[in-house]
Amino acid sequence: MGEWVGKQVEIEVTNVAHGGVAVARHDGRVIFVSDAIPGETVMARITEDSKKSFWRAETVEVVKASEHRQPHIWAAASIDRAPEDRAGGAEFGHISIDHQRELKRQVLADSLKRMAGIDTDVVVEQLPGADDGTGWRTRLRLHVAEDGTPGPYAARSHRVIPVIDVPLATPEVAAISPLGEKFPGADHVDVVVPSTGNPFVLASGREKPRAQRIVERVGDRDFRLDVRGFWQVHRAAAQTLTTAVQEAIDETLFEPRAANLDLYGGVGLLAAAVGDRFGSSLRITTVESDSLATDHAAENLAEWVGATAVTARVERFVQQLGTTAGSNERANLGRATVILDPPRSGAGKSVVAGLVALSPAQVVYVACDPVALARDVALFEEHGYGVTRLRAFDLFPNTHHVEAVATLVRR
Repeated sequence: MGEWVGKQVEIEVTNVAHGGVAVARHDGRVIFVSDAIPGETVMARITEDSKKSFWRAETVEVVKASEHRQPHIWAAASIDRAPEDRAGGAEFGHISIDHQRELKRQVLADSLKRMAGIDTDVVVEQLPGADDGTGWRTRLRLHVAEDGTPGPYAARSHRVIPVIDVPLATPEVAAISPLGEKFPGADHVDVVVPSTGNPFVLASGREKPRAQRIVERVGDRDFRLDVRGFWQVHRAAAQTLTTAVQEAIDETLFEPRAANLDLYGGVGLLAAAVGDRFGSSLRITTVESDSLATDHAAENLAEWVGATAVTARVERFVQQLGTTAGSNERANLGRATVILDPPRSGAGKSVVAGLVALSPAQVVYVACDPVALARDVALFEEHGYGVTRLRAFDLFPNTHHVEAVATLVRR
C-alpha cells in the first residue's frame, strides 16, 4: 500500500473512461475515479497508488455537481453511503439516462478512433422499457456472504452487501428475489424468470448443478436452453439483437448456400435470425464450446437442414478450417457471412487471423465491450476489412456496458 492510499484529494473530473469510471488529474497524475461525472469537482479518496501511469479513487463528496447528476436509482449504491458499502452493478445510476447513453457513445467512438482510426457518429439506442432504465433484468445473481446473507457485491469488491430491493430486475424477478432469506453453505443464488414457463430460484454450492431446461420465446420462435445457460439479460435484448443482425447483413453479399458461420453461437439465437431472414435453404454452422448449449442449438435449428451445431473452441475450429478445407470448401468460405458474437474479452488476434485467412465476404460482429471491438476492428482493418455499418444499443441501462453491432466487409 502506497503513501497516498486512504488520503482525500479534491479533483476536477474531465472525461469518461471505459469501465464505468471517470478521469481526473492531480498534480499531473491521472486518476480513475468512481461515482463521478465529467464536469464535476469531487472529493475523492485514493484507493490505489501503485501504478506509475495512473491511480484509482472513490468519490466521497460532490463539491460541484454536474447538471446530469440525479439521485441514484438504487439507494443501496448512493453516494450517501461509504464507498465500501455501496452495492455494485449499477455504476451509472447516479447519471441521467440520456447522459448515460452519451457517455457510452463517447467511449465507443473514442475507442474506435484511438485503436482503429475510425470516425463514427453512432448513437446508443434505447430499448423498450422504463424511461429511467430500471426493471429490465430477467436474470439476477446474488452472492452469498459467510453468514448466508444474499446480495450484490460491493463495487469493485467481493464483499456482499445486504439490500432490500433490486431496481434493475424485472418486477417478476424482484418479486421472488430472496433478499431476506439465508443460504448457509451456498456460493450464490440465481433468480431466473424466462419468457415462458415457471420462474426459478437456484442456490449453488460446490456440487455440480443438475441441468434443467427452460424455453425463451423471441417473436414466434422458441429457444430451448439450460436454466443456467447464457441468455441475454435484458428482456428486450434477444429480439433487439435478432433484428439488428438481420439488418446488419449486406444481402448483396449474402449467399445462403455458402459456408456461413455463427461463432460463439450459444443456443442458436443469431443463427436462427439469419435463417428467418434468408429462408429454408440456409447453410450455417454454429460453433460453441459449451456442449450443452450446442445440444440445444441443434434442436433449436432443426428446421434448417443445412444448419449444423459444433462443440469446439472457436479459435481451434477456425484454425482447423484453414488447414483442412479443400478448394471447394475454401471457395464456399470466401462467399460466406460470419456472425461473430464473442465474450467480453473479444475475438482476439488468433480468431481474427484465422478468419481473415478464410477471406469471408462479410463479418457481422456483435460486441459487448467497446474496447475489445475497437481492437478487433483494427485487426480486421489491417487485413483489408472495413466497417460499413455500426449500431449501438443500451442493453444494460444504469451500468457502463454497451452493445454494438458492426458489419465488416472485405475490400
